[in-house]
Amino acid sequence: MTVTVVGIGGSLRPNSQSERAMRIALEGAIEAGAKVVEIAGPDLVLPFYDPSIPDRPDNARRLVEALRLADGVVLVSPGYHGTVSGLVKNALDYIEDLRGDERPYLDGRAVGCVAAAQGWQASVTTLTALRSIVHALRGWPTPLGAAVNSREVEFDLEGGCSVPSVADQLRTIGRQVTEFAVSRTS
Repeated sequence: MTVTVVGIGGSLRPNSQSERAMRIALEGAIEAGAKVVEIAGPDLVLPFYDPSIPDRPDNARRLVEALRLADGVVLVSPGYHGTVSGLVKNALDYIEDLRGDERPYLDGRAVGCVAAAQGWQASVTTLTALRSIVHALRGWPTPLGAAVNSREVEFDLEGGCSVPSVADQLRTIGRQVTEFAVSRTS
């Protein structure tokens, strides 16, 4: 059985460092046999989440439906002022639309967390915030998460990474998400 892993991340800047990091993590998921869905950049430009307004724009419906069908998730956020970007946090707020599902929120799903920021403090605190959000949404953060210091690591447009050990770590996160999803669906 093929599992589906949804990658959510990036910034308003096309091909941002965090979006490129997400793609490397999703490569790991593909290597482990997953089908992947990428939701990044412009796909994340959503109205502020308001649970009292039931009408959703197309990209919000796509996000929620992708997560509804997801067996696993990879979350990647740039670190803005020591925490998750507003763009990514607002997208995660839309998970509230899954509250009444048979599998509410991210229940029973592995979630790989990656934070990319200019410095260790911001990348580590952002990773901690992502893991806390995943817990609050009933997801299972993978054992491995990644705090990427963008001052020391660069991702190129071809999917390369200037530090091979960081690329290996990102692919491992994608594999862990997939392996957990496969074990849950078997």
